[in-house]
Amino acid sequence: MEIGLDSFVATLADPVTGVLVDPVVRLRNLLEEVETADRVGLNVFGIGEHHREEFLDSAPVVLLAAAAARTKRIRLASAVTVLSAADPVRVFQEFATLDLISEGRAEIVAGRGSFTEAYPLFGLDLRDYDSLFDEKLRLLLQIRDQSRVTWSGKHRSPLQNQEIHPRPLQDPLPIWVGVGGSPESVIRAGSLGLPLMIAIIGGQPDRFRQLVDLYRDAGRQAEHAPGQLKVGIHALGSFAATTQEARDDYFPGYERMFGQIGKERGWPAIRRSHFEALCGPEGALIIGDAGEGVEKILRYNDVLGGIDRITIQMSPGTLPHPKALKAIEILGKEVAPAVRAKLNVS
Repeated sequence: MEIGLDSFVATLADPVTGVLVDPVVRLRNLLEEVETADRVGLNVFGIGEHHREEFLDSAPVVLLAAAAARTKRIRLASAVTVLSAADPVRVFQEFATLDLISEGRAEIVAGRGSFTEAYPLFGLDLRDYDSLFDEKLRLLLQIRDQSRVTWSGKHRSPLQNQEIHPRPLQDPLPIWVGVGGSPESVIRAGSLGLPLMIAIIGGQPDRFRQLVDLYRDAGRQAEHAPGQLKVGIHALGSFAATTQEARDDYFPGYERMFGQIGKERGWPAIRRSHFEALCGPEGALIIGDAGEGVEKILRYNDVLGGIDRITIQMSPGTLPHPKALKAIEILGKEVAPAVRAKLNVS
């Protein structure tokens, strides 16, 4: 099982002091987090894409390229690339360049995005939410497979025997499909034989088993090899010397971030009791000491019928940087080796 991290490079104000972290400092801290993850042996680091004030990840490939120059082994991925609002030609060129800089460590996780700001920002109609993604994903795959492309569609000008360069070092460049919970999305990923990344940020992980089964069934029906149908999970979590410390450190940022999003979406107020329930044995949050982290990841693997990757978003806003680095150390040096030993995998 591959184990790693995701970051949305959140910049919420400190819940105690009210001070907003300087963006220069936040990006410097991000790169130190990636370096630490590389040093402690984690497999992958993903950076999201948002176009909101509270995140600094609107240009994730730039951040990943900076990380590539400071790391040696860790794979560098998007989490996710909002493909519906992007040009697949430019997406491919950017990640192919990243792949060359990193000497073959780049990955695309393509999705539609959990927020809608990108659509009006780039002059797109939200009513085309799914058709934009479907068309652009298929074009991206064609570009990956062919250096010279002829193509036409609804949402982009046609390509006529057009060369697209540079070509990545990896052949093929890994492309995952990132989903939140749509059956149609997981079936599409399975039918295309693409690895699947499911975001599970609340509720109970076992409720997502039906999506995993749908994905694998779709892949089998399309006659893709079982080894091609990889399942990854994006989850929220953090680690500390004690479970109480981990939860106390994580909750203020969690409450602030999801409280803000909840106001926009009509969700109920965030309560500590609800947070604690999600941290419990059957909940989605992976927050605790190393032992609890191991057990929670193994439970994800068990209830979902086996997973190939799990990436953990450790800070929804306000986890102090030294604590974030310590949490990364715990994940890389204690949690990941114990999980792999339990599963008897490298």
